[in-house]
Amino acid sequence: MSILLDISKIDMVFPTPKGDFTALKEVDLKIKKGEFISLIGHSGCGKSTVLNVVAGLLQATKGGVLLNNKEVTEPGPERAVVFQNHSLLPWLTAYQNVELAVKQVFNRKMSKAEMQDWIEHNLKLVHMDHAMHKRPDEISGGMKQRVGIARALAMQPEVLLMDEPFGALDALTRAHMQDSLMEIQDELNNTVIMITHDVDEAVLLSDRIVMMTNGPAATVGEILDVKLERPRNRLSLAQDAEYNRLRSAVLTFLYEKQRKVENIPAQSSSKKAGETGDLQIVDSTNDVDVA
Repeated sequence: MSILLDISKIDMVFPTPKGDFTALKEVDLKIKKGEFISLIGHSGCGKSTVLNVVAGLLQATKGGVLLNNKEVTEPGPERAVVFQNHSLLPWLTAYQNVELAVKQVFNRKMSKAEMQDWIEHNLKLVHMDHAMHKRPDEISGGMKQRVGIARALAMQPEVLLMDEPFGALDALTRAHMQDSLMEIQDELNNTVIMITHDVDEAVLLSDRIVMMTNGPAATVGEILDVKLERPRNRLSLAQDAEYNRLRSAVLTFLYEKQRKVENIPAQSSSKKAGETGDLQIVDSTNDVDVA
C-alpha cells in the first residue's frame, strides 16, 4: 500500500524571550491510506504540535509534510480536525453546524437536495440523526462530540486529525464513542491520526501506536504495530494475551523508558539549585491515563 501522508524529519522551534525553544526534532513518520495512528506520550511531548503541522496550522521550522506527494502549507478540507472541545456554534442546530462545513467544501458541487441528503447521512453515521434539529445546549457532551465528528466527516477528508476527542467525556460515553469511531472507520476506511493519553484507547483503536519521547526536542521514540483482528470487542480483548502484551509495552515505554523529570521545591535551604536534590523522576500518573 502506498504512502498517503509523509511527515518528513520535521523540527519545530519556537522563539521565546529566553531564546529559541525546540519542541520537536526530526519527527519522521510514514502513514498509509486507511491506517489508524495513535500518538501517545507525556504532556508537553509535542503531540499537538505534530497534529497542528499536519493540519497546516503551523509551519515546521525544518522538514515538511506531504499529502499525496503535495506539500502541506496551509489548512485544507482534505485534513479535518476534531478537537477535545466540540467547537460547535451554540446558536445553530446540529444539522446547521454540519451544514456550515458542507457548504464550505461542496457549495458548487452539490445541489441543495444533495447537500441535505449528505448532511443527514453523516449525522446518521454518528447516530445523531434523531437530534439533528437540536442546539448544542440541548444535547449531552458525547452527543456534541458526535456532531463535531459528523461535521469533520462531511468534508470527506483524506485524513481525520483528532486531538484527544474523548478526553472530556465520562468513561461510559467514551467507550460508546470509541465503538462508534471503530464502526465509522471500518465503513469509510478513513486515515486517522489521534492524540490520546489513554493507553487502552490507543491499543483498542490503532493499527500503530507512535510513542513520543519527552520534550524538549521530542521525537518518535518507538512505534508499536497493533495486529489485533478487526472488528475488535473490548470485552473479549480484556483477556486477550496479545492485547495485554501491547498494553504492557506502551506502559513500559511511558513509565520506565520515558519517566518524566519534573522540578520540585528544594527539600532543604542548604541545597543549591542544580544539585540532584532539586530534580526528581516521577511516575506521571496525571499525564497518562491508564484507567
